[in-house]
Amino acid sequence: MSYTHDRILTGTSLPEAERRVREALKSEGFGVLTEIDVKTTMKQKIDAEMEPYLILGACNPKLAWKAIGVEPRIGAMLPCNVILRAVDGGTEVSAVDPVASMAAVENAQLHAVAGEVREMLIRAVDAA
Repeated sequence: MSYTHDRILTGTSLPEAERRVREALKSEGFGVLTEIDVKTTMKQKIDAEMEPYLILGACNPKLAWKAIGVEPRIGAMLPCNVILRAVDGGTEVSAVDPVASMAAVENAQLHAVAGEVREMLIRAVDAA
């Protein structure tokens, strides 16, 4: 089972991909709560060089509320991360598969919510 849904935006810079991903997430009801510039962080912390790599912590408040309501500790696994990374010829976009990441939690109601979130993230990645 794959743990991400991926797409390469050919010929697209990371800043342009980020703009498109944010718009697509917003159209699916997600906001971006956190962002981590991994390239900058690695340079500052361990003086390591890498290609541009950005992690966006996306959250759909209605579905997060629903998930927390059926599994109060699930907040430890939120928000849903979407990564953007520079690859040859463009930018790769990868969104976590919440069904895969929450598979260890034995709660059928949570799995239903995770399925909803999965479909919304797939649509967002595909629309970016």
